Amino acid sequence: MPDPRFFAVAGPFALAEIAEAVGALLAAGADPAKTLSDVAPLGQAGPEHLSFLDNRKYVEAFATCRAGACIAPAALADRAPPDVAILTSEAPYKSYALAAALFYPVSAPAPGVHPAAVIDPAAVVGEGCRIEAGAVIEAGARLGARCLIGANVTIGTAVEIGEDTRIAAGASLSHCIVGARVSIFPGVRIGQEGFGFAVDKSGHVRVPQLGRVLIEDDVEIGANTTIDRGAGPDTVIGQGCCIDNLVQIAHNVRIGRGTMIAAQSGVAGSARIGDFVQIAGQVGVLGHLTVGDGVQLVGQSGIIRDIEPGETYAGTPAVPIRQWHRQTAQLARLARGRASPE
Repeated sequence: MPDPRFFAVAGPFALAEIAEAVGALLAAGADPAKTLSDVAPLGQAGPEHLSFLDNRKYVEAFATCRAGACIAPAALADRAPPDVAILTSEAPYKSYALAAALFYPVSAPAPGVHPAAVIDPAAVVGEGCRIEAGAVIEAGARLGARCLIGANVTIGTAVEIGEDTRIAAGASLSHCIVGARVSIFPGVRIGQEGFGFAVDKSGHVRVPQLGRVLIEDDVEIGANTTIDRGAGPDTVIGQGCCIDNLVQIAHNVRIGRGTMIAAQSGVAGSARIGDFVQIAGQVGVLGHLTVGDGVQLVGQSGIIRDIEPGETYAGTPAVPIRQWHRQTAQLARLARGRASPE
């Protein structure tokens, strides 16, 4: 259950309001005027709570839950207790996410500049921004309206940040243009020099990194992730991307719209990642490769060649998922001492 010391709940909301907000339909017998005050998991929900069912694994918990209402697929609605109101949805988890956001909305930051913040007179700070203690905003930086700049954040010279962007404590940004409604978590590093050297026996020569990082609207960047600026071409993060904690994005990488990258993954220099790609944890993508739209990369995969759109790859070196399953089964047979005739 959400701890009220950290999370302020809105509402209560009537079932009709909730259904409209989340794109669900009230099942027969549900009272549209019934009000709920919070959200909760199936096992903890009481009569005042909204819960949800998205996975058949939890049907038994659904059948015995005490929630006031549940979001569920229409095919499973009849498994609910008779006193639980049902909101049917084709995508229950998405509907629940919208409901949770309804009960726990992200409020605009309270405007103001902490006296311990340092803002260069040549910086531009939009209306309604909040600048917290220890933040440094350098000359020529431009912040859109209603931005939140957390404690000890550094915004470098000439950096541009779109409206309603939130940058959490300890992050640093340089050589970048950031869109609107971007969420940047603690400790993120954006725009530092890429890892570029001309290798020579007499001593490696650093290649000047003369590009930028361009981050489009509605991107989320997890804690302690690093995104290097380009060496000449820009590093680009497409609209709506979701990047987890502890991810490394190297110089000149271009990532398309809606791509998701899980923790501890790395994308090497000049790689091209398409739209709506799903990259699981600890995946490594070699430099200068192209990963097509809609590709799925299984956790700990090592990508060493281009991948066509829509494919699913696994393993190191990564191969199509069916081939990987066959290889894994063959290794298991070898380990048991009875390899197949193939």
